[in-house]
Amino acid sequence: MRKTESEKTPPARRGPGRPRRDAGARPTRERVLEAATALFAERGVEGVAVRDIAERVGIDVSSVHHHFPTKTALYEACFAAVFSAERDALDAEVERLATALATGDRDQFVGALHALIDAFATFLEEHPETTFLWLRRWLDPAAATALDEAYALPIYSRIEDALLTAAGRGLIVEPTPHVTVRSLVWAAHGHVTSLSAIARDPVAAGRERREFRAFAHRFIDRLYPDRPASPS
Repeated sequence: MRKTESEKTPPARRGPGRPRRDAGARPTRERVLEAATALFAERGVEGVAVRDIAERVGIDVSSVHHHFPTKTALYEACFAAVFSAERDALDAEVERLATALATGDRDQFVGALHALIDAFATFLEEHPETTFLWLRRWLDPAAATALDEAYALPIYSRIEDALLTAAGRGLIVEPTPHVTVRSLVWAAHGHVTSLSAIARDPVAAGRERREFRAFAHRFIDRLYPDRPASPS
C-alpha cells in the first residue's frame, strides 16, 4: 500500500515551551498592556510584580520581558496607552475649542468647553482604569513626575492656553486657567470613583452620570457668564 504525502512527512515539531498560537488571538503585547494597566490601577506600581501580570495573561515572565524589558518600561507604556486613547477621544473637541477661539465668538467658545467636558466625562466612564491608574500615581506626588509631563500635561496645557488666550481677547474672565482645568479634571476623576462604587446599581449610576454633567455645565456657566464681570 502506497503512503500518502502526509504519511511520508511527519508534521514539524514545535519548540519546547512554545504554546500553540491561535490565529484569532489578540497580540501578546496588547494583552500584556491591558492586564498591566488593570493591575497597576488596582494596586499601584509597587503592589504588582511582573509575574502577576504574566499569570493574568497566561504566559510566562520571559514573554512579558520580551515585549517590556523592565517593569518600569511596562508601567510607562501603560500611561502612554491610556494617553493615546484619551487624546484620540478628546482631540476633535480640543480642535473645536481652538476653532472657536480663532473666530472670536464667545458663545461658540463656551459651547466648545461644554462639549469638551462631556467628551472627557464619557471617556473616563468608558475607561475607568485611566482614573485609577492616575490616582495611584498621584498618591505619591514626588514620584514619576515625568509621567505627568509626558501623558497628562500635553492635553491640559492646550486647554489652559486656550482659556488664557480667550481671556486676553476679552471673551471670558479667567485669571487662573490652570486651577480651572485641574478642578474639572479632579472632579471628573472623583465622579468616576463614585460611579465605580455604585456600578451594580443602574439607577444610582444613571443619576450619578446626570448629576455630574449638570454640575460640570453649571460650573462652566457660572465661571463664564454671558456678561463677564470685570476681575477685581
